[in-house]
Amino acid sequence: QVQLVESGGGLVQAGGSLRLSCAASGRTSSNYALGWFRQAPGKEREFVAFIRRRNDLTDYADSVKGRFTISRDDAKNMVYLQMNGLKPEDTAVYYCAAAVGYFAGSYSREVQYDYWGQGTQVTVSS
Repeated sequence: QVQLVESGGGLVQAGGSLRLSCAASGRTSSNYALGWFRQAPGKEREFVAFIRRRNDLTDYADSVKGRFTISRDDAKNMVYLQMNGLKPEDTAVYYCAAAVGYFAGSYSREVQYDYWGQGTQVTVSS
């Protein structure tokens, strides 16, 4: 079992920055990848970013490329999402997720993830 707890959400003006944190506990050594997803009101949850555990490979949704950066600190069992240049359309609940299964390609699909945090709200005002 892996437990994930997000923090760092809040209200920010457009153009501002936030850093989300996700604290992992439990059998964290079994995680192949860690990801961030988000769900805006009235919309389905969507992929934001992922980072592979063994080679630090990362990928991002096109909508956040160049603005968001995912990183991890294994010593602290943490994963972060640095969000710069925030836009009102980034408003959503952001979820941290952990995948324990191996996939050769991208980890951009929800079904690839086994554990989820409770989410943290990010609101960007215009």
